[in-house]
Amino acid sequence: MKEIISTDKAPGAIGPYSQAVKAGGMVFCSGQIPLDPATGEFVSDDVSEQTEQVLKNLGEVLAAAGSSFENVVKTTIFLADMNDFTAVNQVYGRYFSDNKPARATVQAARLPRDAKVEIECIALA
Repeated sequence: MKEIISTDKAPGAIGPYSQAVKAGGMVFCSGQIPLDPATGEFVSDDVSEQTEQVLKNLGEVLAAAGSSFENVVKTTIFLADMNDFTAVNQVYGRYFSDNKPARATVQAARLPRDAKVEIECIALA
């Protein structure tokens, strides 16, 4: 059995998908981009500020599912430019300082709405 997770504290899906799905004791979060949920616009063009917003959005989705960053077991980071790896890592590290999940980081040819960063995760429910 699966449960669709939705919160207005994070940007709504911009396609036919859910913000997250809870199933089998796990939470599968769709990729978040740096949209401010109040305005629907990017918070900034700066990759560090974009990463901060992406992680805030992801945190809200996790909270709506009854989970948190402490329960994250795997993340995937998608970057528009791998040269932003260090800047993204600095922000990311503040959210996962003690609890370091497994992770993959890839450069994508293009991200939704031309974001500089997108992050998805899998967590324990």
